[in-house]
Amino acid sequence: MSDDDGDYCLIDTARPPKADGPPYAECVLCREPTEYPESYKGITLCPVCEWQEAQRTACSG
Repeated sequence: MSDDDGDYCLIDTARPPKADGPPYAECVLCREPTEYPESYKGITLCPVCEWQEAQRTACSG
């Protein structure tokens, strides 16, 4: 049994585009400014919450 691509995580890692400047979207968890444009429709996380969420959902094994 071989795994050609070596990718074990099945989590979608799509991210919204980075904003060029203010206004920034609020983080959906802590309401701090994110790095994403306010016009983005979807879930946005600030760098701290994004890192914590990545740690929480990281693949192990």
